[in-house]
Amino acid sequence: MAKVSKNQRTDRVRGDSSRDMARIVMAEKNGKGHYSFREKMVDASDVQDELEAAKERR
Repeated sequence: MAKVSKNQRTDRVRGDSSRDMARIVMAEKNGKGHYSFREKMVDASDVQDELEAAKERR
C-alpha cells in the first residue's frame, strides 16, 4: 500500500453526522456609540427561534 499523508485521509469524519449550521451575527451599540458584534452558531432549524429571542432581549 502506498504512503498516504495525514492531510489526504478522508475517513476522519466517518462517525460524525453532518448538521446544517447557521451563524447569527448580532450588532450591539454601546453608550459611546461604538458597535460590538456577537456571533453564535445554531442549528439551521432553530434560526427563527434564536432571532426572535434576540429581539426580545433588546
